[in-house]
Amino acid sequence: MTDRATHVAVRPEYDPLADPNWQEPEQPRSRLSWPRLGILVLVLALAGVGGTLEVMHLRNTSGPTAKSWAVPYVDVTLTPTFQFQDPTANPANDVALGFVVADPQSPCTPSWGGAYTLDGAASSLELDRRINQLRQAGGDITLSLGGLANKELAVACTDQDRLTGAYRQLIKRYDVNTLDLDIEGTAVADQASLRRRVTAVATVQKEREKDGKPLAVWLTLPVTPNGLTDDGVALVRGMLEGDVALRGVNVMTMDYNNGDKNPDMLALSTSALNGTHKQLSDLYLRLGQKLTSPQVWSRIGATPMIGQNDVDTERFTLDDAAGLARFAVDNGLGRVSMWSINRDAPCRGTFANVVVHSNTCSGVDQDALAFSKVFAGLPGKAATGGSADSVEIPDQAATVDDPKTSPYPIWRLTAMYVGGYKVVWHGVVYEAKWANSGLDPSAAPAAGTQSAWSVIGPVSPVEKAPRPVPTVTGVKRIWAPGILYQRGARVMSNGLPYEARWTTKGETPSTEFPIDADDPWKPLFNVPGEPVMN
Repeated sequence: MTDRATHVAVRPEYDPLADPNWQEPEQPRSRLSWPRLGILVLVLALAGVGGTLEVMHLRNTSGPTAKSWAVPYVDVTLTPTFQFQDPTANPANDVALGFVVADPQSPCTPSWGGAYTLDGAASSLELDRRINQLRQAGGDITLSLGGLANKELAVACTDQDRLTGAYRQLIKRYDVNTLDLDIEGTAVADQASLRRRVTAVATVQKEREKDGKPLAVWLTLPVTPNGLTDDGVALVRGMLEGDVALRGVNVMTMDYNNGDKNPDMLALSTSALNGTHKQLSDLYLRLGQKLTSPQVWSRIGATPMIGQNDVDTERFTLDDAAGLARFAVDNGLGRVSMWSINRDAPCRGTFANVVVHSNTCSGVDQDALAFSKVFAGLPGKAATGGSADSVEIPDQAATVDDPKTSPYPIWRLTAMYVGGYKVVWHGVVYEAKWANSGLDPSAAPAAGTQSAWSVIGPVSPVEKAPRPVPTVTGVKRIWAPGILYQRGARVMSNGLPYEARWTTKGETPSTEFPIDADDPWKPLFNVPGEPVMN
């Protein structure tokens, strides 16, 4: 906690105790009349406004003004794909999706991690559909641009109009209400990219405001135990002076590398947050905004790296998480994130006394989703939607699936589905968590059990039937009912290639996907929705 007694002390222009010629006035001193006393009080009050401006905003006069908001990061392009829209996989109501960066081949074109175009992420990762599903369940996304890897758009794209257009495209496509600008590495000190970013963000933010859709903007920056770096403070100042309505500054409370053999990560984190509070208090004041201490706290966020950090000696434990959550509530911290929910699981195998750096597990002793559950209890936004094991989708049972407009095969009671298979059922896309048959994706699971299906999201009315993709070429023989086919024979049926599993005659190659393993004809094609086997 900040020692406010230290910061509220008045700093006089003249210190008599430091003057060797100073002598204590003789007593008794003349008494002030009431009129003179009133004038003196007024003068002192006015002097106080000028002499203590840099500290008066630190006074905590009202308690927290914000309810801390939990918004964990999701590494969107990481394999296996994290199903953030599924409440059984994600206890959080809202998520920060990272990271949008410049396309390596086209610097002014946004991409997901440099690996997927926006359309590619929609088709390969089901990203747009999963975002829609999260919103139907009462949650929302924060769109995060930048990160440590690859190049942030403002760094790579030097054409101001195209950069602004890229920001505009992202915000429109994903209907973004909150934008997170994660500026790390050399980008923090890149003044040219700062100017381009400020212009682009300010422009788009004003456009959204004009349309009645305010855009909240967060800066995510590295931090030391003493607060932001000088470059970080300058970056914040540049955004504010550039007319960006900054919602807050989210500091990455991780990877301090201060030389301690057994660092106290909670103490380092709270120290970093207190330091950031002082810096922002001073910065806002210098820019003409007198903020109370709670108002400044509401503009600060914290993002620890859960479990094992990149620095070998640094481990952020569940106890540290609980302490940070208490600190957030006590001070009214505007936001608490974590890197990342993909890592919120124990590492498999024996890792005793071994440092584990992983993108998919924490490297510390924990239950699955333990960190998420600590922060999900923060009061900023109450979770809404379905139960822990299902999401209620209004009027789902009344929807009749049309094979012509369903992007994946329609679920069948008798089919055997392998893990990862996608189906459509009553207008919603589901994905099998494990091999199953006869389990209705829309049915609520029995008490104490989990559904075998993850909810991906609703089917769009403009979607079309899946187009199978042949895995072989050169098959020209057309299947006919009166011919005896030997094992290994290849034929074409309904424009698709098949191979006989055994001798067969008069058995039509199936078009009910997935094709059962006991069907005489093996498909020589892939159907959208079925996992590709290596």
